[in-house]
Amino acid sequence: MTQAEETSTRRRRWTIIFTLLSVVLGGYLLYRTLAGYSLGQLVDSVRALPAGRLAAAGGFAAASYLCLTGIDWLALRAAGKPLPYPRVALAAFISLSLGHSIGLAGLSSGAIRYRFYTRWGLGTADVAKAVLFCGVTVGIGLMALGAVAVLVEAGLVGEVTGLGRGAVLAAGLACAGGVALYLGLAAWWRKPLTFRRWSIEMPPLPLAAAQVGLGAVNFALVSACLHQVLSAVSEVGYPAVASVFVIANAAVLVTNVPGGVGVIESVVVHLLPKTDVIGPLIAFRCLYFLAPLALGLVAFAVTEAAFRWRDAGGPAKPRRPATPRSRTAAPGRAARS
Repeated sequence: MTQAEETSTRRRRWTIIFTLLSVVLGGYLLYRTLAGYSLGQLVDSVRALPAGRLAAAGGFAAASYLCLTGIDWLALRAAGKPLPYPRVALAAFISLSLGHSIGLAGLSSGAIRYRFYTRWGLGTADVAKAVLFCGVTVGIGLMALGAVAVLVEAGLVGEVTGLGRGAVLAAGLACAGGVALYLGLAAWWRKPLTFRRWSIEMPPLPLAAAQVGLGAVNFALVSACLHQVLSAVSEVGYPAVASVFVIANAAVLVTNVPGGVGVIESVVVHLLPKTDVIGPLIAFRCLYFLAPLALGLVAFAVTEAAFRWRDAGGPAKPRRPATPRSRTAAPGRAARS
């Protein structure tokens, strides 16, 4: 085994270990949150939610995934390899609906994107650029929404995180400064940014601004989905929900818990300690994670079957009826009797 293969095997092993530890952590947090409820109580709490709230939450969830497909479309344009939007939307939805629940979303969804985009003519470097663009968009969008939410709800954020008001305000200003720095680099920095063996080219300012906008809108839509189900049992305001959702997602990015299982629940329970939020949280997880996961698995299976059918040559071509052979011999050959 070569050194490169050994390094790859070692990385794969540590990735598996880290993923398993993340799953265990998420399972523990979820168990701690749900331990005081029976199965019947959980089912009844979900059934008690108004249909209108569930429909609105589902609409916000669908709008979030639509926004994510737009991010992929921008990513391919930034990589210089644009594709028709229907293809991009298919690959993005399948990769993200599965990646959100598998965990290590950057790697898992990136691998699925690679499977689709290379079939459509992109090279490995092009896919890597697109995946990096999407990852940066998620991070910069979380920072943009976080800056607004943290500064608006500084007291609540301090209560949830245990930080002082000064530290909370500093974190909000740091997020805003990070977004401003990114946009400034996109506007004025034309040389590639080099870090060790990696070289990153900044996108043009219009694309960078679109990154910030779409990234923030995506998280705002997911927060709205969560707010709709929580509003069925509490008078909690949208800014408060957006603030705790930003905190929860920051924790998810650090822990890489698949789907944020247990992390989001723990933060929301801390936000509304005297309110029965288990039903809304289960509804949110079904609407934003489990329903897209089911649809993504079906779409993935269908597209894989379609790709294999195409690669195998499609349907068998009907044979033409045999024509009588001419008695005239071809030049240089003897005629058969």
